[in-house]
Amino acid sequence: MATLALKPTPEDISTAVNILRQGGIVAVPTETVYGLAADASNADAVARLYAVKGRPAFNPLIAHVNGPEMAAQEGDLSGKAGFCAGFYWPGPLTIVVPVAPGGAACELARAGLDTIGLRHPSHSVTHDIITRLGRPIVAPSANRSGRISPVTPQDVYEELGDDLDAIVDGGRCPLGLESTVVSFTGQEPALLRPGGVERAVIERFLGTPLATAETGSRPESPGQLSRHYAPNARLRLDAKTADGGEVLVGFGHLSGDYSLSPRGDLKEAAANLYPLLRYLDRHHDQIAIGPIPRHGLGEAINDRLQRAAARDEPC
Repeated sequence: MATLALKPTPEDISTAVNILRQGGIVAVPTETVYGLAADASNADAVARLYAVKGRPAFNPLIAHVNGPEMAAQEGDLSGKAGFCAGFYWPGPLTIVVPVAPGGAACELARAGLDTIGLRHPSHSVTHDIITRLGRPIVAPSANRSGRISPVTPQDVYEELGDDLDAIVDGGRCPLGLESTVVSFTGQEPALLRPGGVERAVIERFLGTPLATAETGSRPESPGQLSRHYAPNARLRLDAKTADGGEVLVGFGHLSGDYSLSPRGDLKEAAANLYPLLRYLDRHHDQIAIGPIPRHGLGEAINDRLQRAAARDEPC
């Protein structure tokens, strides 16, 4: 059956919600990237989502909620976790906390962990979908596991075709990078994945440094596998010039065949990263990318590039 193309109208949002209630899968826009949404309480729907993405079942999903009240039904938002949620939500911050008894999100969505990742997206369309559904959705990036995340509905269809039930067209995602993930399950908050909220900003807000979590054999959140966000083309990072056969992507004063941001703007580079990688992957086998500063959003950009360039582990 062909994938429905839906608009962000009240009627089409109702259609999307009905599909989710019936165990379907719908691609939805967020401020970060497009998500592949399923009812977090429906284990069959979540299992289908894992299968469509080709995602390993040990890799947990984030439960997307419509605010702190729904979040508190799913996880323990006491202390610093609730403090962060109250300040940064809605927005590109995922908070990992101990799971609450009786929460709606099924065990498969949590990959059997006794913790849960929670996020309140700021995109009005997805917020409305969650509110009308009345329970959380899981919404990992709407692409094959390990591939480049999608920021337009066209990207979603190129990746998944008719393997999903509908795509809600909310235009291009403005941020273009996934959420920052912070765990509040240990003695001190730990950064599990850099993303749309900068590490330094969170540290200033909390008044304490974020520990850097070690990546183990079993991830605590999405984005911790060593190879992820990857094109088919081979990437070479921190390049000053292109070697034979490579196309060069510059940044700032380093010019190339293409640039993530000629003016050296990290926000612009973040928004351009996935669309440019997707475009270059269609036309080139080897991509060289110039140095990107590691401060601010540059930490998240470099994290994605390092995982995209890794070749030692299957996605």
